[in-house]
Amino acid sequence: MRREAIIERLGVTPPVATLVRSALDGAIADAEARRDGSGRPVTALDAGCGRVSQLQAFRPRIGRLVGADIHTPDAPLPHLDEFAVVDICGPADAFEPGSFDLILSSFTLEHFAAPRAAMANLRSWLAPGGVLVATTVNRRHPFVGAYLGLPAGLRRCVQRLVKSTAADAHPLVGACNDPATIAAALEASGFSDVRLQTVGHLARAWGRTWPTFALGLAGDVIAQRAPSRRSTIVAVARA
Repeated sequence: MRREAIIERLGVTPPVATLVRSALDGAIADAEARRDGSGRPVTALDAGCGRVSQLQAFRPRIGRLVGADIHTPDAPLPHLDEFAVVDICGPADAFEPGSFDLILSSFTLEHFAAPRAAMANLRSWLAPGGVLVATTVNRRHPFVGAYLGLPAGLRRCVQRLVKSTAADAHPLVGACNDPATIAAALEASGFSDVRLQTVGHLARAWGRTWPTFALGLAGDVIAQRAPSRRSTIVAVARA
């Protein structure tokens, strides 16, 4: 049986990708409505874009798509109009204030050394009414909490077991990784209409091998009836 079929048969919540696609679609529709016939293109930033962006599926509706990451990609990213090396926790001058209608931050918050500074930057870079869509891991899940609590050296070893490639094993910080802390940080950074949803994602994230898939699936099933403890947080907030 395919792994995805096993996940679905056990009733684990919908994939993170499904929720993110819905949030992105709504945010782009809002931006299109705000143009009010002006012809101004929708602008979007993938903050921590890696090699593949979920915004790529919306490319026909985005006039300017910018990617940012802390290091230069090892291969061209043809779906982007621009790429910039940016420390999102650093100075806010990487982009002009109000540059984007939409910002996606996909599984980056757990890596931020200064998450409140990063959120303040993301808020600054959004135009009024713009939307941030962010995903991250949830420390309240027992497996995730244990994972984030490991010593740095041991955590890197575990990352290499569960990540698809070594390039995906970035240093983890986990300084702002539970629903209440994330909501408070977003509101303190000037965001409004903050909405958070949690989903089970460990089986999909750790599905590189059958043993890690089985461990992730067990974690998803354990937390399924406790929404605040599901492994992954999807946050949507408005500037």
